Amino acid sequence: MFIVDDHPIVREGLKQIATSDPEIRVTGEAGTGAAAIAALAMRAGDYDVAVLDLSLPDRSGLDVLAAVALTQPGLPVLILSMEREEEFALRALREGASGYLEKNSAPEHLVTAIKRLAQGHKYLSTEMAERLIVDGGRRRQAERPHDLLSRREFEVLIAVASGRSVSAIAADLGLSVKTINNHRANVLAKLGVKSTAELVRYALRQHLVR
Repeated sequence: MFIVDDHPIVREGLKQIATSDPEIRVTGEAGTGAAAIAALAMRAGDYDVAVLDLSLPDRSGLDVLAAVALTQPGLPVLILSMEREEEFALRALREGASGYLEKNSAPEHLVTAIKRLAQGHKYLSTEMAERLIVDGGRRRQAERPHDLLSRREFEVLIAVASGRSVSAIAADLGLSVKTINNHRANVLAKLGVKSTAELVRYALRQHLVR
């Protein structure tokens, strides 16, 4: 198993929880998205499951997930996240994740999720699955504007609404300031808002940021 989280203490805790089951071994880890992509590419096929934090300092977890899914489509990835909103789980599953687990879950759920993915299954907590079913019904009744955003546009939406500057977002995503401004303009147009302030209010109403 391979663990990706930017906090060493969290990684150590995840390792202890995972290896409490004698069938699970942690043989690799990384603290950044770039390091994770490089390590996984270098040792392709060596891991049965990757556990990936959604929030990383250099690249978004969704960005890392997309890169891993492109180069190693057979590697099951379990997303760990502080986010409880269904939108983040849906985005992760669309990008190729095999499971989604909230960080406030009971430790035994992590073990269960890892073993499920290693066996070729998907994993969602019962609570998240129920919320997705309910949310799916609402989405069929009325599609929300941010559902139309691409992965990159969604990342820019969250970053801007979280107070990140355009230059900081560009550095985080490895893109030019011009490209980020283009994505921001597309986000404004698709959401039907005219300013950053309106974008932030939209994200707050939709519970995309706190």
